[in-house]
Formats: sequence, structure tokens, C-alpha cells
Amino acid sequence: MSGALRSALTLAVLALLVVVASLWGWAAFTEPFPKDEPVPICENATITAGSEVRRDQVVVSVFNGSGRSGLAGSTSAQLAERGFVAGDVADSPQPAATTQIWSSDPTNPAVKLVQKQFKGAEVVPGNPIGVGVVVVVGEKFTALRKKQVESVVAESDATICKATGSE
Repeated sequence: MSGALRSALTLAVLALLVVVASLWGWAAFTEPFPKDEPVPICENATITAGSEVRRDQVVVSVFNGSGRSGLAGSTSAQLAERGFVAGDVADSPQPAATTQIWSSDPTNPAVKLVQKQFKGAEVVPGNPIGVGVVVVVGEKFTALRKKQVESVVAESDATICKATGSE
């Protein structure tokens, strides 16, 4: 093989490598950034009978069923100060005279723990209009109980919407 042929062949191979590297670089450069998937505020978790459910594991959504402005927001903030994880805050789709906890399972430990934060709150069947435990504060609501219940023990196996990142 002559020197001129070897130089031409080497130059052709190098040119091909430059073209391939350029195409690969351009494809990597113009690729869209990966999209961040939103982290859910809570995930369904099975709690076994005898397990403790703490406030930092429970997500509470508060809805205003009264005519008083800002009641759901202030109640949600008070629950967050006690260690609960704040969920949705909005007006209730229907008015309420008293404080209600909407749940199809009144024995759920998360529901019981939230219920113990309120005076006279009743558990009623209702649609899950928010994440976690749904509380509708009514016209007669004035304040949370002074006694802060920190945890409850599950009487039977149950599923709760456990706050992301809690143990």
C-alpha cells in the first residue's frame, strides 16, 4: 500500500468518525430534558392490626362547609402545626352545620386520629373530594380540641393514604 493511499484511507476514516460523532452530539444536544414526575403527597399503605398511626403519616384535606371565609385554610394550618400533612384546601361542595369527616370506613385509624382532633366531629359517608382524610368544617366549628392526640393504634388491618416520606 502506497503512502498516498494510506493517507487518503486514514483521512476518510477520520472524516467518517467526525461525521458520526457530530450526528451523535447533535442528537444528544437537541434531545428534550426529562420531565419531572410530580411526587404524590401520599400513597395507599396497608396498616396491620396493632400498628401505631402517627400524625406525620396522615394527610388531611380540609373543606369549608360554613359561610366563614378562610375557615378551611386556618384549620388546615392548625392541623399542620400539630404534625399532620396538609392536603387540599377548598370550599365544600355542600354546606355543613357541624364538623364532618367524610369516609366510607369510620374504623380506619387515620380517620379516628383526625376525628380525635375535633370536638363532636362525626364520620359520615361522602365522596373522596380530596387526598387523605377529608374534613368538612361546618358553621358550629370554633376550634380544635386542646388535647392533642399524637397517635392511635389500628384495631384491625386497614388501608390509609400514608404521607410520602413518613415511616
